[in-house]
Amino acid sequence: MKLLIRIASIAGLALAGIAPAQAEDGYDLWLRYPKATIAADAVSVRGDTPTLRIAAAELRRALPAGTGPIVLATAARVASLDLPTNTLGDEGYLVRRVRMDGHPVTLVTGNTDRGILYGAFALIRQRATGQTGDLASSPRVKLRVLNHWDNLDGVVERGYAGRSLWDWWTLPDYKDPRYVDYARANASLGINGTVLNNVNAKAESLSPRYIAKAAALADIFRPYGIRVYLSARFSAPIELGGLKTADPLDPQVAAWWRAKADEIYRAIPDFGGFLVKANSEGQPGPRDYHRTHADGANMLAAAVAPHDGIVMWRAFVYADTDPDDRAKQAYTEFRPLDGRFAKNVIVQVKNGAIDFQPREPFHPLFGAMPKTSLMMEFQITKEYLGFATHLAYLGPLFAETLGSDTFAKGPGSTVAKIVDGSLEGHRLTGIAGVANIGDDRDWTGSTFNQANWYAFGRMAWDPSLPAETVAREWAAQTFAPAAVAPAVAMMMGSREAVVDYTGALGLAHVMATGHHYGPGPWVADLKRPEWNPVYYHKADQRGIGFDRTKSGSNAVAQYAPPVAAKLADPATTPPGELLWFHHVAWDRRMPSGRTLWADLVGHYDSGVAYVAGMRTRWDTLKPVVDAERWQKTATFLAMQQREAQWWRDASLAYWMSVSGLPLPAGVAPPPHDLSWYKALTFPYAPGNPQ
Repeated sequence: MKLLIRIASIAGLALAGIAPAQAEDGYDLWLRYPKATIAADAVSVRGDTPTLRIAAAELRRALPAGTGPIVLATAARVASLDLPTNTLGDEGYLVRRVRMDGHPVTLVTGNTDRGILYGAFALIRQRATGQTGDLASSPRVKLRVLNHWDNLDGVVERGYAGRSLWDWWTLPDYKDPRYVDYARANASLGINGTVLNNVNAKAESLSPRYIAKAAALADIFRPYGIRVYLSARFSAPIELGGLKTADPLDPQVAAWWRAKADEIYRAIPDFGGFLVKANSEGQPGPRDYHRTHADGANMLAAAVAPHDGIVMWRAFVYADTDPDDRAKQAYTEFRPLDGRFAKNVIVQVKNGAIDFQPREPFHPLFGAMPKTSLMMEFQITKEYLGFATHLAYLGPLFAETLGSDTFAKGPGSTVAKIVDGSLEGHRLTGIAGVANIGDDRDWTGSTFNQANWYAFGRMAWDPSLPAETVAREWAAQTFAPAAVAPAVAMMMGSREAVVDYTGALGLAHVMATGHHYGPGPWVADLKRPEWNPVYYHKADQRGIGFDRTKSGSNAVAQYAPPVAAKLADPATTPPGELLWFHHVAWDRRMPSGRTLWADLVGHYDSGVAYVAGMRTRWDTLKPVVDAERWQKTATFLAMQQREAQWWRDASLAYWMSVSGLPLPAGVAPPPHDLSWYKALTFPYAPGNPQ
């Protein structure tokens, strides 16, 4: 009987003009190629390098039968065609219909074989999304890098898609085929660098044994245009070298790092350089020796400079040495150092001043260090946005930050123009993303999390790309045509829904501590003040929010005067950032016409309702999405709705206990009292630091 029902279902889909979905597990990501591909001789290559061979192979696998002839050639080999390739740089591409040897062909060209590889993937993307026409593009950002917070024991800090992709135990001898598919996926987006190990680095990562393992990965990634980087532990000269100090101004320390850099470059000639987390969350750094961040970064920069290497020095400084507002700490430490960093140092700044919250104002360092190359750091993994199970498309978050106007040089001085170097003329530019990749079969823990990896890569290549355009691209390469528009509709409001049900109107850091899973606005008993959510929301009977104006911490003064003036006044502060900058009375009238309290309650309910709407929309797609991916997403959406409701109920129970206010008329009360929510514990939540 079940078989007859299945046959009838398939027949019904055929009559409706909808092909039944084929079984998939998500492994192919957005590189889901058709079964029938073009003949091998339909793609010809002028020249022979591993990268060109890869580009040709991808086209042969990806394009459908009947595709016309395609030629891959560097610009130098087709100079007689007089094509506009002089502006493409080292990584740009041009895809154009031309006549060669008297025949029309599609030419994929660039000044390097890497440019041709990116052009091949651009052509594949164009055909997969139903577009036509010539293509030409160059990356606006030089370094487009994934940061893997992977530990040597295989645990991924803040990772929610299984264990580390890198099998350090079997490297360098066994090279898992997944490493190639990882490189293919990154190359298809234009990602050109990967930091293999956690920023909370172990010194052993720089030992000869692990350098050999990193070299094996570098050999695999090199033909795909991907350079390998390593997170360096600042105290490695002590732990590996037997020195008594790691003082960056000590000649022996500098000599040790020079020798270590030489050793790495002998094994990995195109090694990219170091990423460093220093004097933050217990990590060692130059301030241990009363030196500056510039002292530490420049010492390492001198070690890699002879090899054209760089140092990415993180501005995330979170330590108990500064009792002031935590949101001010990075600016306080780094702003005075502007212009003191070496040319091959780029300071890596998180998108917001605290820590990857669902919504933060742009970091005040953007626009405040004109003489220093600044690199954006986004978090692709969803540490504060529901882990892998909540659908939260981060394209709007990336676009919101990149499009923020710093007013550093007047109107139009966006964060994107600082990051891509166009505002200050910096040539060393970059965007980093904390990876959401693990050894799960679908790479990222769920299908929709793949969209965040995709969006990061595409928007790192071109920060001006609209989030919806990127979402539509990804969906068109991931689902059947009938599912694209509904999937994009779900995605575009999903991040805002998480903001709504976890803490709207500028609330931040209200999650449970340690694992960061679920609500915990009541937490107030941790050792350091800034570890506690109550530090950030400061709710009392009078109101809620952190006063960062002149009457409070004066964090607004870290922004350019036009921005600071806007943020200093609750009436001109964007409602979505109100409680970030102001302590506001519960009965303040909001732009919606409601009181702050009623508005906040409304946001919680809107967030929960949006998730319910996503579930309903996803249910309609069951006939056109393969069973495995549909079911996993449906299950996760059910989990998300339950957890969104939990966030809403627990948060409202706490806010009512603090404010003494009743819920607005008609609003459903939490089903449990506050003590019930406080008693919930999650000792084995994934992604915790080890």
